[in-house]
Amino acid sequence: MRHRFDRRDFLKMAGVGGVVFASSLRGAQGATAMAGQKYDDFYFVQLSDSHWGFEGPPNPDAKGTLKKAVAAVNSLNEPPDFIVFTGDLTHTTDDPKERRRRLAQFKEIVSELKVKNIHFMPGEHDASLDSGEAFTEFFGKTRYTFDHKGVHFIALDNVSDPRASLGDEQLQWLAADLKRQPKDANIVVLTHRPLFDLYPQWDWATRDGAKAIDLLLPMEHVTVFYGHIHQEHHKMTGHIAHHAAKGLMFPLPAPGSQPQRNPLPWDATQPYKGLGFRDVEAELSDADFKLTELPVQKG
Repeated sequence: MRHRFDRRDFLKMAGVGGVVFASSLRGAQGATAMAGQKYDDFYFVQLSDSHWGFEGPPNPDAKGTLKKAVAAVNSLNEPPDFIVFTGDLTHTTDDPKERRRRLAQFKEIVSELKVKNIHFMPGEHDASLDSGEAFTEFFGKTRYTFDHKGVHFIALDNVSDPRASLGDEQLQWLAADLKRQPKDANIVVLTHRPLFDLYPQWDWATRDGAKAIDLLLPMEHVTVFYGHIHQEHHKMTGHIAHHAAKGLMFPLPAPGSQPQRNPLPWDATQPYKGLGFRDVEAELSDADFKLTELPVQKG
């Protein structure tokens, strides 16, 4: 029988999960539609770094963890409004045919998700070797915006350029989009790499990410969710909160904690330790986000 996760019962999550203050939101009284209708609270799920196609240590269940994550999300007792995948859907390959085969297999597996409102983003493993060409064939644009219940979402592409840059054209696109939003708009930025210099020695940075942050700083309510580093991490740049998600294939060490960025070893006594996904709840009545980390578990 599948375990059914109760999003609100954090204490039963046996050491995982919890509530984390993410970023201020414009409160319920300010979050009104153009016609004066108030927006409702909502939640979405963030998954990241599934690396479909990866084989070998440290994950002996490389072909099973993504499927277990899909089953776990489907077992949530209340379905999310939507799901976001923040990059590295597949593991890198130099073979364009194999890249497309992996993307097709990934797409087939996640088609089993009960929630069909899904937003996909590339990681460097998906896109840096072909400037996002294969990813675009399967999932559409690598950067885009959408709006949901009073929150403006911006998906940025800092992976299609192998130099780990957003590029001037995308920064101009971001600036133009932000100009169309009121200063007190609720903004969520989705990206794969961190926009700030977390640990550039391990490619945990975006070369021109500081320019994006400078564009975002005048906005009053901004939160960034990203992947890439395969672990939970929280950072403030001014009033902007940045939150990294766990991965679904293997955990990575804390920034600079060891000489090389090698995956952490598999622990047979605690399988899937360090792997998981995230519930992000926008509570406009409390004017904040709440984050809950949920585990990948045995089937």
